[in-house]
Amino acid sequence: MDGREGRGVVRRAGTRSIGGMADDVPPDVPGDDPFSALPLFGDLAKALSGQGPLNWDAARQFAHLGATGGSAEHNVDPALRATYADLARIAGMHVNDVTGLETSFPEPSLVTRGQWAQATLEAYRPLFTELATSLGGTAPGDDDDSIDPMARMMAGLSKMMAPAMLGMTVGAMVGTLAQRVFGLHDLPIPRERSEIVLVPGNIDAFAEQWSITIDEMRLWVLAHELAGHVVLSAPHLRGSLTDLIRRHVGAFRADPGAVADKLAGLETAGGDPLEVLQEAFSDPELLLGAVRSPDQEALAPALDAAVATVVGYTDWVVDAVAARVVGGDALTIAEAVRRQRVEASPDDLFVERLLGIRLGDEQVRRGKQFVQGVVDRAGEAGLELLVTSSDAMPTANEVDAPGLWLARVKDE
Repeated sequence: MDGREGRGVVRRAGTRSIGGMADDVPPDVPGDDPFSALPLFGDLAKALSGQGPLNWDAARQFAHLGATGGSAEHNVDPALRATYADLARIAGMHVNDVTGLETSFPEPSLVTRGQWAQATLEAYRPLFTELATSLGGTAPGDDDDSIDPMARMMAGLSKMMAPAMLGMTVGAMVGTLAQRVFGLHDLPIPRERSEIVLVPGNIDAFAEQWSITIDEMRLWVLAHELAGHVVLSAPHLRGSLTDLIRRHVGAFRADPGAVADKLAGLETAGGDPLEVLQEAFSDPELLLGAVRSPDQEALAPALDAAVATVVGYTDWVVDAVAARVVGGDALTIAEAVRRQRVEASPDDLFVERLLGIRLGDEQVRRGKQFVQGVVDRAGEAGLELLVTSSDAMPTANEVDAPGLWLARVKDE
């Protein structure tokens, strides 16, 4: 016998030596670190550690690239700011007349696409952080020793990559939105700061595309932004919608089995395996494809009702103001904007799944029917209750039955 055996230093298969002591580990079961036997992934894990639940550097870079295409942007012409300030006074006067309120509007701020993208990332940072935190939590079955070792390793790889993936995906999404938004209220999501922000380059490009008079297009957008400002400045509406969106993004639950299933089905024949893997991990569906939770399903009716209400009220005010100040192009603009809003792109669908904001034809129709139902029963003054009553956010049932909503808020 070799003398070394007597000293207990001969290592059996699957045994690792730590500090001179033998530690038996089954050869087919990974330890706490699923990448311990894979130096490449181990180094990658170290490089990505400590960045938090979402990589904001990646998010900012991808947002800028998506918004600008990598090209330099010129600052907004100061003369254009004066033009918009004059038009905003006209639009604001009519919005107050239509709503029956005396809202004081801030002067519009004009920004480039890149500036809008960076500001939007910061404004939505609490939502994206909550999303990243919920995805980074322990998923059901993570501690189940019966899970296939390869599946556990792939789930661990996905978890390791999630901050960078989510940063790139969120940044790219916001950058793509920046290429076509008019202001802050294209998406009915409250922001902490109460302001009016416009992207004049997108507004003018849209007017040119649809052969709309520039000033009439600008007035229409201002009416829309000011109307959105009115409804989302109401504390009860703002608070209700914010709470619903945050509860939605915080209710995602990661599913490591979905990651393993997706990766197991990858076709690598005839291609570079590393490129295939990179493409797979750039797919938002890999991150969010199977994470919708029962809590989100239960929350959906209330969130849909809130979004329909905000969109319906905003559109009603815009239609009324546009009929006064835009003239013959009002219907053309409304139809063109509606088409842009409901013709969902992959980025729109991702926003819907990420934030729970659905803006399809059904939602828009539902919101308009609710608002028109209130006006038919109580006149335009009835809509003031939506903004002034402290508990005015309609329930899912009330959106489809405006009479029930009126009866409740009038009794309060």
